[in-house]
Amino acid sequence: MAAETPYTPPKVWTWNKASGGQFASINRPIAGATNEKDLPVGRHPLQLYSLATPNGVKVTVMLEELLALGHAGAEYDAWPIRINDGDQFGSGFVAVNPNSKIPALLDRSGPAPIRVFESGAILVYLAEKFGAFLPTEAKARAECLSWLFWQMGSAPYLGGGFGHFYAYAPTKIEYAIDRFAMEVKRQLDVLDRRLAETPYLAGDDYTIADMAVWPWYGNVAKGEAYGAGEFLQVQDYKNLQRWTTLIGERAAVKRGRMVNRLFGDPAGQLHERHDAGDFDTNTADKMPQKTP
Repeated sequence: MAAETPYTPPKVWTWNKASGGQFASINRPIAGATNEKDLPVGRHPLQLYSLATPNGVKVTVMLEELLALGHAGAEYDAWPIRINDGDQFGSGFVAVNPNSKIPALLDRSGPAPIRVFESGAILVYLAEKFGAFLPTEAKARAECLSWLFWQMGSAPYLGGGFGHFYAYAPTKIEYAIDRFAMEVKRQLDVLDRRLAETPYLAGDDYTIADMAVWPWYGNVAKGEAYGAGEFLQVQDYKNLQRWTTLIGERAAVKRGRMVNRLFGDPAGQLHERHDAGDFDTNTADKMPQKTP
């Protein structure tokens, strides 16, 4: 077999071929809307446009946790954004999130709608709006926000780095997989060492830091992400395993994982969420197959 020709980058990069991999059809080097499409609006002040990827799960878990605490104002409508169909490039969605990524939140509770995009920003916005899951004491708040932003900075190496090259790239590249596997293992060790010291990431209390990290690294710890549990030897991170189980057993977390889930076991899917009663029965097969 002939050796592959080494790649030499051109002086100027041009977009003249698909990027390859599972999500090639939705990748492009320009922003903005590609079509005119209004977003649906439900009856609650909070309108969420999302998908049950890790970033989307962060927000639905937060909303379900707020409701579990008795914050009636956190009632919300959750609409699925089918990223493989390009829903994120509709004009309505781009108006809420110019970055065309899920999740995006529209708060219509005030005199003028407030848009919030980026999952970490949504968590902080909701925590401050309802006064929950974000400590107010300076040291505890700093610890919580530090772990929240740790996740925002670290997860691209996990998903777009390791996950892409290990599970989705059309060609397996040893150097890329080794490089990102090393970094993911380091991140898992960071979490494991922290969780040896405290029950939750920010300390003794459950916070938005846990809600942000769990959908990404909990899935890895359970061996569900990218089919890489054995490859990464995730069972060795005992403190991370303890924390993953602890968070996963929360009723609000179980509900939040279901919202806008369009894949996996149908019993775990709730394509749209408009009322707490939607969880009473499996409604996945009753939901419309396209966002209105």
